[in-house]
Amino acid sequence: GILSLGHGAFFALGGYAMGMYLMRQIGTRGVYAHPLLPDFMVFLNWKSLPFFWHFFDHFPYALVMIVLVPGLLAFIFGWFAFRSRVTGVYLSIITQALTYALLLGFFRNNFGFGGNNGLTDFKDIAGFPIQSNGMRVSLFSLSAVMLALIYLLARGIVSSKLGKVLISIRDAESRTRFLGYRVDLYKTLVFTVSAMFAGVAGALYVPQVGIINPSEFSPLNSIEVVIWVAIGGRGTLVGAAVGALLVNFIKYLLTGGTLASWTGALGGLIAGAAGASFGAAILAPDKWLFALGLLFVLVTILMPDGLLGLLGRQKATPARQANGNAAVPVPQAAE
Repeated sequence: GILSLGHGAFFALGGYAMGMYLMRQIGTRGVYAHPLLPDFMVFLNWKSLPFFWHFFDHFPYALVMIVLVPGLLAFIFGWFAFRSRVTGVYLSIITQALTYALLLGFFRNNFGFGGNNGLTDFKDIAGFPIQSNGMRVSLFSLSAVMLALIYLLARGIVSSKLGKVLISIRDAESRTRFLGYRVDLYKTLVFTVSAMFAGVAGALYVPQVGIINPSEFSPLNSIEVVIWVAIGGRGTLVGAAVGALLVNFIKYLLTGGTLASWTGALGGLIAGAAGASFGAAILAPDKWLFALGLLFVLVTILMPDGLLGLLGRQKATPARQANGNAAVPVPQAAE
């Protein structure tokens, strides 16, 4: 029941933690060949490594920071927000404000995170070349494994006594509080755990795309996560994954040129240059946000429970009809 518009920030923090480790692995192979400072620090005439960059050359330390930094920020934020009983749209607004504040902060060069250019030019990870095909396959496979593990962990939480309390808070927060449960502590706990999950996702994202910059703090990223859940199906664990796959596939078709090439080829066969121009018009990266908003509105109106909710209703309808059409035994008259 927590509508957060700030989990894009936790995703980005996990990504920056991984990016800092990858930058420390470059060493003298950078443009300026400095044994300690990353290239952007040498360019900005930094004389020493900031204290928060120390120990990031150790992989275990980086792994701890990937979950600790987002989790700690979420815990502090949730502690004050939920103790103050901030809920609903007000919580959404302040989580988005947190994201925007971090966005502005990481854009500054004196923060020590590369400014608007961010962190890039990674060479290897854990001693293996990051650009090799084998490493790309390994990272993709690791992402799938982590998705499965996080799903199982989340499923275990939902099925436990803790999960029952969380469901009770979602459905009837005031009643749960009156029964003596510390609602603020439960909310803070689940908010912190979800932030750690987002940090892990960000850490897996960075080595695969090869860069992390402040644009990952964009409020749009957090809003997209909410849309994934709405489209896939609220109240389900699989719904977010289904929504993410579907939305990003549509985004790839509209902005990557695939749909444009298909429609252009078909239009060229039918109407020559005019059809090809129509196909080129389909490629509209600048109109993706409008398409995403339209998709969200349509799903909210036509499928308020998302795709999984719609499928669940379709499966339940034949069963109800079968039960309704079942013959009712007529009692025989006593002889």
